[in-house]
Amino acid sequence: MLNVLILKCTLVLMDSIWQDKSLDLNLIPYGCIATGHNIGMIETVRDAVTIAAIQKSRGGSAGAFKEDALFDWLKSKCPLQEIHFQTVETFVKSCAGYCVATYVLGIGDRHNDNIMITDKGNLFHIDFGHILGNWKRVLGVNRERVPFVLTPDFLYIMGRVKHRNSLYFDHFQVRQAYLSLRSQSHLLITLFSIMLLTGMRELSSAEDMRYLREVLQEGKSEEQARAHFLEQVHVCIKQGWQVQTNWWIHILMGIK
Repeated sequence: MLNVLILKCTLVLMDSIWQDKSLDLNLIPYGCIATGHNIGMIETVRDAVTIAAIQKSRGGSAGAFKEDALFDWLKSKCPLQEIHFQTVETFVKSCAGYCVATYVLGIGDRHNDNIMITDKGNLFHIDFGHILGNWKRVLGVNRERVPFVLTPDFLYIMGRVKHRNSLYFDHFQVRQAYLSLRSQSHLLITLFSIMLLTGMRELSSAEDMRYLREVLQEGKSEEQARAHFLEQVHVCIKQGWQVQTNWWIHILMGIK
């Protein structure tokens, strides 16, 4: 519960930084209240389902490999073309926001039951049990195959098929979002430094801050930071099939 509270506060801070830069990325930092040790309440986000549920409804476990599954689901919620365009735009913005947020915060365990979407196109992440690069390992192998989730079905919604760019992909504002956060990196690092006193397992010493400093490219020029982040985007696009495979296994095994 402590992770959720901390991440919620951080997402609110990130959103305020982006809003100050005129970047509205449609985040959903849902509310949460701690009521006791490992007990609390989390706000319900209405009209939202997991990516896994959508994939399973369109072919069972094989739905994880269907690039048009998410696109078709969104379109079924938008009978009018004009509304569909608005939904896709909302998806592109929120996808950019959560790509950057999950990368900077090092949020792990990003499977298709931990990512949700509303019928209005708002993509958002849940379950923040692993942060700051403390990712799950199975038999010594890192389960996280990419820096953040940008799978072929996400790109399909943006119209980026077979590596062809599109207007929506051109409006995918991950670079601006990342550089905006980096320009205020002192705020994020100070916030997490203060939270060292909370006793959170993955944030208990100054050494745990190393991940945050590395991803924000502390001490590097803006040009170096931009090149670094664009390389992460390239890795996500190139290795998207590995994420799909992981999601297929996740559905097949009924893992939660």
